[in-house]
Amino acid sequence: MVSGYVIEGVGVKKPQTKKELVRFYCYGLLMVLLGFAVTYQFIEPAPPTKLVLAAGAPGGAYLEFAKEYRTLLVEDGVSLEILETSGSIDNLALLAAGKVDAALLQGGIADSLEYPDLLGLGSLYFEPLWVFTRQGFKLENLSQLSGKKAVLGSEGSGTRKVVLQLLQDNEIDVATLVEVELTGMPAVEALRQGKVDIIFMVAAVSSAQVQTLLNSDHLAPVNFVRAEAYARRHNFLSKVILPQGVVNFKKNIPPQDVALVAPAATLVVRESLHPALAGLLTQVIDKVHSKGGLLNSRRHQFPSAEYLDFPLSEEAEQFYRRGVPFLQRYLPFWMAIQFDRLKLLMLPLLALLLPLIKILPLTYRWRMRSRIYRWYDTLQVLDYEVRQDRSSSAVEGFIARLNEIEEEARQITVPLAYAAELYSLRHHIDLLRRQVGELKEVDRL
Repeated sequence: MVSGYVIEGVGVKKPQTKKELVRFYCYGLLMVLLGFAVTYQFIEPAPPTKLVLAAGAPGGAYLEFAKEYRTLLVEDGVSLEILETSGSIDNLALLAAGKVDAALLQGGIADSLEYPDLLGLGSLYFEPLWVFTRQGFKLENLSQLSGKKAVLGSEGSGTRKVVLQLLQDNEIDVATLVEVELTGMPAVEALRQGKVDIIFMVAAVSSAQVQTLLNSDHLAPVNFVRAEAYARRHNFLSKVILPQGVVNFKKNIPPQDVALVAPAATLVVRESLHPALAGLLTQVIDKVHSKGGLLNSRRHQFPSAEYLDFPLSEEAEQFYRRGVPFLQRYLPFWMAIQFDRLKLLMLPLLALLLPLIKILPLTYRWRMRSRIYRWYDTLQVLDYEVRQDRSSSAVEGFIARLNEIEEEARQITVPLAYAAELYSLRHHIDLLRRQVGELKEVDRL
């Protein structure tokens, strides 16, 4: 029985070449695996499953929006820890110190020169500066504030920064005011009860404090007649209009159009935040803030790549240009991320495996044939030498050498596909030996 090159029952046993073929292709596979190992060093690590966000004070819009973010992130397997703070200034400090991954910030409180390692994911909505006065006090010019009881915003809040900027623009010394240190709903109640004369707050229209003041009898927001001038003086401010009746049509709140100055609320992250999470956060703010608001001048105005104090992150830019990444449209977030991370491993497959599929068979064929064809060079030399020296002793030496070559050829192991070439070599050896033998006979004659 013949199996490969093992001949049983004849007394001759040659090693099979299948193992050699497998070993040969294993070398190629090893090269591919080595390419995978090297490429893997350049793959981004998997994103963390937890984020920490600096939000704002209880009752504020920042905290409420942060809770919406948390709900959406949980659906994608990411937990969000929310830190309550006194406002944007505190949020910025936490973010700069690396104590949080992301923060909700009021526009205009910092810039990229001061904090080069921060990136913006987008502006979320206009967050106007509201000015409400107690009943009986009508504010027409900021110079009227001298000696008045005023709530200017707490230390560490974005409100205070904007208010102090406006006072400075009007050359008003804050020391001429009687500052009342109240925040949130206590400040609102103090104004409604006439305990303070004026209150400043930067807040969303939807915030509880603003809604309470807008729906209070005999209270109305101050109209910024010079809103356009403030917006031109400060890039972080925009002029916005609260249209008549938009808060409550039945009660016609507000009773007339109100011009306001407004920074934009923004979501800012550290540059070191994993790109996948930066992209996911951008998708989350799009779901929450694309619904629009009462101050939007057009549909789908937010989230936006405009009104930012910091450079837009690459992931956010791609989202605003192309939408949700292709894989995440059809796969769960974590599955899409794993596929995206591992796509680099396709490089060794394309760069090594495909060429090897073509090269290895050719190399293997050359290797097998080289075992046979290398003897033809020796045969050619012998064929030439035997015709140069036809002496009896030389001819006998040539025949002995051919016998040695034939014996060595018998030890050559090749696959069955190359057996014909091996037997062709042995045939040519025998042919040359017979020709040399004929020369010997002629010499005898």
